[in-house]
Amino acid sequence: MEHFIQLARQLNKEIMIESKSPYDPVCPVHTPHPWQMIGCGNYAAVFVHPDYPHYVVKIYGRDEHGLLEEKKVYERLGTHPSFSICYYTESRYLILKRIQGVTLYDCVHKGIKIPEHIIYDIDEALRYARRKGLKPSDVHGKNVMISGNKGIIVDVSDFYKMEDCRKWKDLRKAYFTFYKKTLYHFPVKIPYFVLNGIRVGYRYYRMLKSYKAVK
Repeated sequence: MEHFIQLARQLNKEIMIESKSPYDPVCPVHTPHPWQMIGCGNYAAVFVHPDYPHYVVKIYGRDEHGLLEEKKVYERLGTHPSFSICYYTESRYLILKRIQGVTLYDCVHKGIKIPEHIIYDIDEALRYARRKGLKPSDVHGKNVMISGNKGIIVDVSDFYKMEDCRKWKDLRKAYFTFYKKTLYHFPVKIPYFVLNGIRVGYRYYRMLKSYKAVK
């Protein structure tokens, strides 16, 4: 682990991460060899080194205060089969246990069936997090992965926030009212541009709902 920490420190010094919009994922300008970027989200990008396939380095590109909160979230969660583990943190980055699998988002893109028990795995994981005093937020198709035939939540960075979040409730509803009755039985590959259009449309739908609720 000590050698990997040194590699992570060097990566942190060399990498530059930017975002064109606060609504779009962050993106590294250049990834030093032999590191590979395996994911990026609203705040951070995730990298893996070929010599250490069981670890990832999550580097924040903005809202670095959230890094300390994410560390606290992992401390509260402890060890649970539906979450990763945080091994180490320093300025701007965390070292986490790598979860290998396929996200629900990519399952729909690739035409891979999403079994019903995966949804129940996530339900149980969210109940567990609430029992630990957390308020799960931002749980959606890109943050939920099927790994070893089990549902895993791969991003807990917003679990410390106190506002209500309907993303998982809405995704769960879409699974049982639409997906289970159609794509589950007749899997087809859905292009990313279609999925991204749905993602953007959903964001504006929730914004409109919030606006009407305030009025």
